[in-house]
Amino acid sequence: MSPQTSRSPASRATSVIPKFDEVIHEPMRLRICGLLSSLQEMQFATIRDTLGLSDAMCSRHLKTLADCDYVRLTKRQGESNRHMVTWASLTPTGHTALQGHLAALRAIAAGDMLT
Repeated sequence: MSPQTSRSPASRATSVIPKFDEVIHEPMRLRICGLLSSLQEMQFATIRDTLGLSDAMCSRHLKTLADCDYVRLTKRQGESNRHMVTWASLTPTGHTALQGHLAALRAIAAGDMLT
């Protein structure tokens, strides 16, 4: 068996099902999910500044992702002042949706038909 085809039963059980996701596909939401995918959580201001978004646009995209249960938003008191700070994290549902969407994009790029 070649290295590409030899997978353990455990890895086959956790394989990703390609699924194109219209919500995640929007470019800024895809970038937000990508940012959050490797982190436990990220401050709203960091997401906004990293992507060069206005407060309103960042908030709108995060709300859309939160409404689909892809992102969890929590507010905590800031360390340097008494203002509340919003933190965002990708939920398990969001991780699954992102991985499925990325697999669908890879399949599309390879010329595979998705059903």
